[in-house]
Amino acid sequence: MQYTELGQTGMRVSTLALGCWPFAGGQVWGRQHKSDSIATVHAALDAGINFFDTAIAYENGESERVLGEALRKRRAEAVIATKLGGAQTHPDRIRDTCIASLRNLQTDCIDLYQIHWPAWDIPVEDTVGGLQELRTLGWIRHFSVCNYGPRDFADLSRLVHVPSNQVPYSLLWRVVEREILPLCRQTGTGLICYSPLMQGLLAGRYRSADEVPAGLARTRLYSHARPGAEHSEAGCEELVFAALSDIGEIAHQLGHEMASLALAWVRQQPGVASLLVGARKPQELQRNLPALAIALPDDVLVELDRVTAPILDYLGHNPDMWQTQSRIR
Repeated sequence: MQYTELGQTGMRVSTLALGCWPFAGGQVWGRQHKSDSIATVHAALDAGINFFDTAIAYENGESERVLGEALRKRRAEAVIATKLGGAQTHPDRIRDTCIASLRNLQTDCIDLYQIHWPAWDIPVEDTVGGLQELRTLGWIRHFSVCNYGPRDFADLSRLVHVPSNQVPYSLLWRVVEREILPLCRQTGTGLICYSPLMQGLLAGRYRSADEVPAGLARTRLYSHARPGAEHSEAGCEELVFAALSDIGEIAHQLGHEMASLALAWVRQQPGVASLLVGARKPQELQRNLPALAIALPDDVLVELDRVTAPILDYLGHNPDMWQTQSRIR
């Protein structure tokens, strides 16, 4: 396993992190057995993965509770990242929200406490003050952000150093390359990438858009007519599956699984600190590990950029995966 320091925190996190949202099950992910989730956490630790990401918003804390149970006897091996968002970032609610997460996670300290989405109606100074108080109390080690664009990032950076920014990044979702990734490189902020396999698309799990479960077919890559979609766009399903065909062929020629190729591509982008994989069983986790040993040559990187460029062109400058009116500014 490879490790990197996250911003200026002194925390060393594994290049591959385990995204624990699927542990919550629910409408998005469907039925999930807790025993499978716990076994996956232990398999991750055994493989050298020390970074685990969750949120209190995932099925009302269920993901946190499962992760807390899984780490009960191995807490010292893990770096736990969780999130608070919306009205929870008001200073009157920060303490209670953190206490709830601490209880769910069965720990006395959260390693990385992240603002899930910017809360534009709450002064950032108030939120930072509340989070700094949590650090003083010893309830969190560091705090950071998710889904922050240049404007919100600048507002926060005037007050504190931002050690990380968690945003969607994959071969099929490269919008962060326009502004967010360059800014993170400039400021020494580690990029934590979620959906690096674009919810199974880059693992070759689906042969057509019609095979994608309704709960996962909600992003702007798909038509607004899909159940649960919150955007108003036509989507670019044909472009996506044409690119997937090309990516699959490139992976085949190199002798790699498509998922390994896609993860290796993200890992090799300068400024990326860690990428979240959302395994639901130990076997799924094991299939992601070979990506760590792959070093893609420059000509392959250029070709992968070329075959996915039409999707980037379609998506424009909006880095929000789900909404036309971007919540990332």
